[in-house]
Amino acid sequence: MQFDSFSAFIAMGGYGFYVWLAVAFSMLALGSLTVATIVKRSQIIQEIKNKHQRIERMRAAEKMENTL
Repeated sequence: MQFDSFSAFIAMGGYGFYVWLAVAFSMLALGSLTVATIVKRSQIIQEIKNKHQRIERMRAAEKMENTL
């Protein structure tokens, strides 16, 4: 479908409000999903680092107990 002008493109044959509202909600949903994924990934990476550090501390403490 071709439009004669930019304003006709925005109007979308009288359905522009609904079309652009749907586009806006879709972009908002995709943006929210992207942000939530990035935040969750950061949290998981931090949890893995914390768990690794805890394991290393436990191993070091275990070695100290064995030396006594």
